[in-house]
Amino acid sequence: MWYVIQVRTGNEEEIKLQCEKLIEPEILEKCFIPYYEQMKRYHGKWNRERRILFPGYVFLVSDAKDKLPFALKRVVGLTKLIKADGEILPLTEAEVDFLLDLGKEEQVVGMSKGIIVNDKVIIQTGPLKGKEGLIKKIDRHKRKAWLKLSLLGRTVETQVGLEIVEKKKEEKKTIK
Repeated sequence: MWYVIQVRTGNEEEIKLQCEKLIEPEILEKCFIPYYEQMKRYHGKWNRERRILFPGYVFLVSDAKDKLPFALKRVVGLTKLIKADGEILPLTEAEVDFLLDLGKEEQVVGMSKGIIVNDKVIIQTGPLKGKEGLIKKIDRHKRKAWLKLSLLGRTVETQVGLEIVEKKKEEKKTIK
């Protein structure tokens, strides 16, 4: 099962390393931070950078639901394990599938490319292809898109890399 822990934003890497070091492999199968790629311009050229997809969160994979909360007590700086009604809350199968589809096994959401036709975004390549409905805002100059997702029963906003390569208006055809 996949679980999410909330940490102080900026401490995600440190908490991930502590989890990997302090929690036994029998309890913690995997600990990771999902990233996204974005293009950033400096020194006159575009450079590919990685940013944290969900700042303030670290993901855990474990089949030891009962032992996990106690093992996490050894981690310094952890704020909380996401719970509902006192029970630690795993991601649903649909949420896990969605994250795997978006970031693949390495959990890095690559750049997407698309066009805008009559103010409608059409993603041609990349992880956002077929997920245009999640896009809430686009900044063409910064090559970013803001997504609104449902995760653990909450609405979460995040950013991903998106390059719009063309914007065009199609004329409406009239039937005579």
